[in-house]
Amino acid sequence: MYVAASTTCFPDLSLDDAIEKLFDLEYTAVEIEIREGGHLDPQLILNNFNEAVGVCQTTRRLDVSSYLVDLSAEGEAYFEQFEACCKLAKATQVVTLVVPSAELGTPFNEEVEKFKRLVEIAAKQGVRVGMKSEHGRLSGDPDTVQVICNHIDGLGIGYDPSHYIYQSSHKESDLDKLVQYAIHIYLRDTSENELQVRVGQGVVDYGKLVNQLGKRNYAQALCVHITPQEGIDHMAEMRKIRLLLESLLL
Repeated sequence: MYVAASTTCFPDLSLDDAIEKLFDLEYTAVEIEIREGGHLDPQLILNNFNEAVGVCQTTRRLDVSSYLVDLSAEGEAYFEQFEACCKLAKATQVVTLVVPSAELGTPFNEEVEKFKRLVEIAAKQGVRVGMKSEHGRLSGDPDTVQVICNHIDGLGIGYDPSHYIYQSSHKESDLDKLVQYAIHIYLRDTSENELQVRVGQGVVDYGKLVNQLGKRNYAQALCVHITPQEGIDHMAEMRKIRLLLESLLL
């Protein structure tokens, strides 16, 4: 296991500036967001592949741990963009793509078919797909996640415990059973009433999670995903959680 951070921690900065901040904070690995209007545009990958590869290889010596692939295209264009992202991952030696699930109300079978196709496309490039844990989406229910992962061979999750703690009645055992599917981890501190609180003021049990992952020989990233909040020193919070997580890995 190692500590990384997502470029989405700095949503108002360019990709270069976000990476610069993470370098200054002494992170050694980064997750890059792929999203229209985000840090790396999927159309750039599709239309100018070599330039996109170059961008992802210019990270101030930070290793790229994963790509967060949030595509707004629809129909076949969606899968075309996703395939380009998989080729980018292969070219940059990244094995993990994390993809948000659909919003609540989306037919279950439709979501299963979508992720089944994503897994098939990714497998051709030697890449793994994780469904991102997210409150208010299909992946916000542990039972739904378990059913989908059991139904689709090769599908994992980008496990974010905060989204199962915030405004939920899930039991601890509901969360424990999801660890087995984790191919990527997102971390911040959270409470039942706030998705993000200052590090140390929430209820996320980092030590227990690291222990559970260790027992399953998890060797991927613990990826920090803290967004700026008014009145809080964002850089200090990013530094604090890095130090905390690194201390658990000693």
